[in-house]
Amino acid sequence: MALAYCQYIFCEQPGEKDSCGSCASCQKVQKLQHPDLHFAFPVVSAESKISDKFYPEWREQLLSQSYFDLNQWVFKLNDKGKNPLIGSEESLNILKKLRLKSYEGGYKVMLIWMAEEMNDTCASKLLKILEEPPEKTLFLLLVENSDRILSTILSRTQLLKLRPIDHASLVDELIHKFDMNLSEADSLAHISEGNWLTAQELAAFGSRNVVVRENFIDGFRAAYKKDVVAMMKWATNIAELSAQEQKAFLKYGLHLFRQSLLFNYTDDQLIKLNKEEHDFIKNFSRFVSGNNFEDLYRLFSDSHYHIERNANNILLFTDLIFQVMRLIHTA
Repeated sequence: MALAYCQYIFCEQPGEKDSCGSCASCQKVQKLQHPDLHFAFPVVSAESKISDKFYPEWREQLLSQSYFDLNQWVFKLNDKGKNPLIGSEESLNILKKLRLKSYEGGYKVMLIWMAEEMNDTCASKLLKILEEPPEKTLFLLLVENSDRILSTILSRTQLLKLRPIDHASLVDELIHKFDMNLSEADSLAHISEGNWLTAQELAAFGSRNVVVRENFIDGFRAAYKKDVVAMMKWATNIAELSAQEQKAFLKYGLHLFRQSLLFNYTDDQLIKLNKEEHDFIKNFSRFVSGNNFEDLYRLFSDSHYHIERNANNILLFTDLIFQVMRLIHTA
């Protein structure tokens, strides 16, 4: 959306609602070669303290797949496990670029991706230019969590929240891109809840999604019975899966926790499940209540976080299944 807006700003023959897509300026934006379109994004400071060094990788990522998150970007940099940020050196680089005149005589645009990763020093140095930008200078701050942005930055911006992708469009795209049937696409669209990144991650497994569901059921069955041998075997089996399959399993668990809570408290009116999952939820939902939902949700969310940071898989899933055993008996 941000790139489409930039293209509209630079377009030489803009329509009422969109750019023409064919003029020289539009083509430059499409190729990420417009001289007045600037980017800033999180980097690993051990390699470089400013974005410019990583622009070839950034351009390659955007041109191949513009839907990506911070973890995928760090993986692209081959620095998985390190924390990227937008530091004070980047703010000086931004100010330097925007002091120059527009190359083509029109607007200058500074697009800051994952702006919540700015440290306080960087954010403070940008306050003045955000409040009083040079003529025809636009800032686009892309964030996933606006609560992490300094209040002084937020007060100088116009907040635009993009809604999740609607269910029908997500189903159509899954069918088109992954050649799946309507039932499969509908199920994945429900699980991903309008998030295209999650939908792609789950769709990449195809029939493996059935295995994800079976793993979830097996683990909770062993935890309910307090069958320690089965629980240890389950943890070992999950630990042997790929990181992507492990993350898909955890996201699927988060989805079922939410649906179980809705099943219990909304009289089965708001749940989004296929037939097999609905039959499972009828029995499973009694183990998810206001007494343990928050703890279960945090447990699976934290585990997802640690997998992305190369945690020891056997230790992680052994701890998870024993925590599950404790929590489902408190429902």
